[in-house]
Amino acid sequence: MTSYAIEQGEQRREARDVKQDARQGARETKAECRAGEEKTRAECRQDKRDTKQDARKEGRDIKY
Repeated sequence: MTSYAIEQGEQRREARDVKQDARQGARETKAECRAGEEKTRAECRQDKRDTKQDARKEGRDIKY
């Protein structure tokens, strides 16, 4: 294996870990939002989506 392939693999793993951590964070964000009852369900869903979208962007930044 070339060092480039090894580096790419490490970047993919790091990006995947970021996204997996964010998934759990998004669940917690939604649960906290619903428990607070300050926002509607739609607003809580949007908060969860935003959290996941931020993680995807961070993962792309790591990979590329």
